[in-house]
Amino acid sequence: MQIATAAYPLDWHDSWDAYEDKLTRWVEEAVAEGAQLLVFPEYGAMELASLGGAEAARDLEAALQVVARYRPEMETLFVDLAFRHRVHILAPSGPVIETHNGADIRTNRATLVGPNGLIGHQDKAVMTRFEREDWHIGAGEGLQVFDTALGRIGITICYDSEFPLLARALCEKGAEMILVPSCTDTLAGYSRVRIGAQGRALENQCVTVQSPTVGPADWCPAIDENRGAAGVFGPPDTGWPETGVIAEGALDSPGWVYAQVDLEQVRQSRHDGGVLLFQHWPESLDQAQTVAIVRESVPQG
Repeated sequence: MQIATAAYPLDWHDSWDAYEDKLTRWVEEAVAEGAQLLVFPEYGAMELASLGGAEAARDLEAALQVVARYRPEMETLFVDLAFRHRVHILAPSGPVIETHNGADIRTNRATLVGPNGLIGHQDKAVMTRFEREDWHIGAGEGLQVFDTALGRIGITICYDSEFPLLARALCEKGAEMILVPSCTDTLAGYSRVRIGAQGRALENQCVTVQSPTVGPADWCPAIDENRGAAGVFGPPDTGWPETGVIAEGALDSPGWVYAQVDLEQVRQSRHDGGVLLFQHWPESLDQAQTVAIVRESVPQG
């Protein structure tokens, strides 16, 4: 399949029509290049905060509320675009506010859509300090593998990609590709997610796809600085690039990065690769249960 992963700039929009025009152009550009799967980043939905006006966009809580309010319209837009162009799209993630037992529950949600409509969503599993302490956004309820016409897809949102057991659980349930939407405000943060994405591709002998936000958005403190590069990664094994990098864009450069991927190669690597990390993972767990502390002897006197 042809994958398009976005290094996505967050823009100010004076109207919903302006937002819709931007996303329509982005999707049409990727489709013109033959993309069948389009991946947008974590918190890419935050540019919707501009629709609440400058005062709301500058306030962390008000911005969150505005984006959550516009989310149903955003999802409808992406469903329409996927249907119109017969493609699969991971829409930009953003805050969702739902009421359970009288309490408002906030999550960071990414929605996957396809040619036939809504497929499902994945909420972020492990929250960063900013999400916990400033936005009071909590974890979702578990992970999901999406069995699509393109293959089995899992999603680890940004920080989630840095925890190996999450991707491992998805791949044990059949995931062949992990999408990694990200939003990081420093080069260090981007590097952690990128290293995580490459590590998960190595361990699980699968494809990982990172899509970051890029560039300044001074009008909204929640997403005012954004660093990163879009990339597609595989295991550095037989039949794959020796670096594990299938495709990668320039740092902080907006635009699509394209990669041609055959998930049959994932199946081949897991069955008969030069190494068999996916098969041998249980052996590492067995060894990890036998850790012993060996103390250096200290000479007497």
